[in-house]
Formats: sequence, structure tokens, C-alpha cells
Amino acid sequence: MKRTRIVDAIKMTQFGETVNVKGWVRTKRGNKEVNFIALNDGSTINNIQIVADVVKFEEELLKSITTGACLSVTGKLVKSEGAGQAVEIQADEIQIYGLADNTYPLQKKGHTMEFLRGIAHLRPRTNTFGAVLRIRHNMAIAIHQFFHQKGFFYWHSPIITASDCEGAGQMFQVTTQNLYDLKKDENGSIKYDDDFFGKQTSLTVSGQLEGELGATALGAIYTFGPTFRAENSNTPRHLAEFWMIEPEVAFIDLPELMDLEEEFIKFCVNWALENCMDDLTFLNNMIDKGLIERLKSVVATEFVRLPYTEGIKILEEAIAKGKKFEFPVYWGCDLASEHERFLVEEHFQKPVIMINYPKEIKAFYMKQNEDGKTVQGTDVLFPQIGEIIGGSVREESYDKLMERITELNIPMKDMWWYLDTRKYGSCPHAGFGLGFERLMLFVTGMQNIRDVIPFPRTPKTADF
Repeated sequence: MKRTRIVDAIKMTQFGETVNVKGWVRTKRGNKEVNFIALNDGSTINNIQIVADVVKFEEELLKSITTGACLSVTGKLVKSEGAGQAVEIQADEIQIYGLADNTYPLQKKGHTMEFLRGIAHLRPRTNTFGAVLRIRHNMAIAIHQFFHQKGFFYWHSPIITASDCEGAGQMFQVTTQNLYDLKKDENGSIKYDDDFFGKQTSLTVSGQLEGELGATALGAIYTFGPTFRAENSNTPRHLAEFWMIEPEVAFIDLPELMDLEEEFIKFCVNWALENCMDDLTFLNNMIDKGLIERLKSVVATEFVRLPYTEGIKILEEAIAKGKKFEFPVYWGCDLASEHERFLVEEHFQKPVIMINYPKEIKAFYMKQNEDGKTVQGTDVLFPQIGEIIGGSVREESYDKLMERITELNIPMKDMWWYLDTRKYGSCPHAGFGLGFERLMLFVTGMQNIRDVIPFPRTPKTADF
């Protein structure tokens, strides 16, 4: 008999009809006459209740049905007499696909997030991680939907690259050489002649630079793929492997870029509210009581547009009135998360798009303002997260870009192709990057970035 997904079965009203459901046992309880089995197949946060009359089944079979076991159940769909569910299944036939003995780690009790990270291969079976991963899927769909509707083209930047977009040097190297016997030249530098690509290559930290090439040909593109940072940051906000969304658009200026950032993030949050309410309600009740209210407020409010200089003034005034920050505030400082969150959560009480940063603290490719001191960077700052989007108008002038590259001593031998876009038909263009997991933190209310990706990669951790 054809299987019915539990998400569909619990909405059915064809009472008396025979259905087949398959899934994993969440709980089992009962008495001498009847057993109640809560079954879940991952299609929804909600379980379906299986009612098994003891006289219909062998004692050994019912005894072996424990938390974690995998079952196929065929029976009649009936109205539920119990609270909490509209329908249940009166079982006629139960087949056990896989047993789970009492060593199964997800017994019915509370588990810490730390404990669950140690069993990341099983944690998707919990209510919390099932909800997070279904929302993650929906956010990916929302991203593609948004850009497709706006006429952007999905662009696949390379994962293996010879360029360091951020100039930070914190990249994972890619090689086929024997690491215990590396060939070196007379200066002691590693020779890459015999390596697979014949040069030093790494895993990408960003698809932006190649994305700019796409924008200067197709007009508007977006990347959505994995990126890698070999940054030794063991914090609740950093991963070594994470996903980035990076649109690049020709012929837009700073106000249009900010409009795009705001429209995009509101679209994604609204998509979650419209398509993931069961999961959001669960997370709102169990993880973060203010989650749904916060999501609705972001969709309903206009983001503040705030020049960096003005932001610094607000922070300095707050300090003068007795506000304590761990990190110092001065014009030219790179704002810490605590500063960003103060502006968003306490001062404005709404998301903020900060613009026109000092050029010293921003990347080489950002367009310089006429004051010679600031660049047209944009950071979208969110409650509880801090920076969720970083973007800028890109410097389209070949001479200004070269001047900045020289100032910063950026090795450009492998990036002649990037500079060509400023030599041949250069155009105004802009773009931004959104860390997918940062978005996931905001939309789910989870507190640690390791808990919004199936298998987190962090310093000293590459399990599963």
C-alpha cells in the first residue's frame, strides 16, 4: 500500500479510510488493553498517534516497539478522542523495519545542546532539530524564489580558488602534494609546479569577486554556496564551513543597494512566517518566547539608514550617560557585536543599515566617497545577531582600485581577470553577502550557530 506522509495524514478527513504511515517512534505508553505510539516521519513537527489494541498483536512485537524504532503502520484513520490531535490511526498491521534498544541516546527527557552536538548524526530526529532543518530548507527555497522573481541569475562561483577575496589570508589550502615531503625552492618557499593546479590554491572565502564578473555580463546574479574560513574563532557565531548568499548587480547605487538588502531579508522572514508556522510555534514555545513577535516586527518596520559617523556619536553619547561597553568606541573603530546590538536593540529598537564606514576598516574593493576617508559600505544590523549582511558599492575606477591595492600590498598576480572588468567597459555595480547560518539564527531563535547547520565544522571539530 502506498505510504501517506504524516504531514498529510494529520490533515485528512476521510475517516474510516485505510492508510499506511511510516516513521520513527517518539514515545510509547499504554496499559493491558491498548498501546499508544507517537510516530514521526520528519515531514512535520507533529506526531501521529497510533492506537494498537493489545489483542490484535503478539506480545513480543509490542514489547520490541521502543523509542527510536522504525515502523510501518497500516490501519484506519479515525477522529481522535484525545487532546492535542485531530486524527489517529487504529492499527491493523505493524511492521518493524528497525529496532532501537535502550542504548538509543534520544530517550524521552531533556537533552542539552552540547550533548546533541556530540550525536549530530541522530539529533535531526529531535523536535528542535527537525524544526530547524525544515526551516533551513524553506529559507533556501525563499532565497531562490526571491532572486528568480527579480530576474537574477543563479551563478556558481568556484569553490577552489587562487584568490583571497577578503585579503585576510585565513584560507584552507588545497593540494595533492605529499605534506610530509613538500618540494621547496632555494628560498625555502613551497614549489607548486608538480601540484594539481600548478599553483597555490585554497577553498574559497567568498564568491564575490567572481560574482562581480557575472554582474558585468548578465546584469544581476546571485551565488548561494559553501564558503570556508580557517579562522580560529571558537564562538557561537563562527563556523569554518558555512553557506553564503552573494548577489552582485550592475547599475545600482548605494540607496538602491540598501533597498535590495531590506526587501530581500523581509521576503525571507515573511516566507518563514507564511510557510513554517508549526515549526516556528514550537521554537517560540521551547527555545525563544519572543521569536514570532520579533520576526513579525522585522517585516512590519522600516530599517533605519545610519551613517557610521552618526552611529559613533550615538554610542559616545550613551557612554557619557553611563553605558558600559567591553570594547572602546572611537571614530575609526570596527564596531563590536555589543555596539551593533546596542544601536539595534536599545537605541532604535529596529534593524539598522549602517553606511559610509572608514576605508581603513573595510575591504579594498569598496567604492570611496569624495571625502577620501570613507567608503560606501553597508552593514545590516539585526536584533540578537548584530551584523547579518555586509555589502558595498564596488569601486569601478581602475585607477582608484589599483591605488588601494597598492596601498594595502594585496598580491594581485592571480587577479588580473578581476582588474580587467575595470579596464573593459567598467560599470557602476554593487552587492552584498549574507551568511545563511546567521539568517538561520535569527529566524529560528537558536543561540549557537553550530545548531542551525546539520554538521558544524569548527576548530578541532570535523566529526560526522
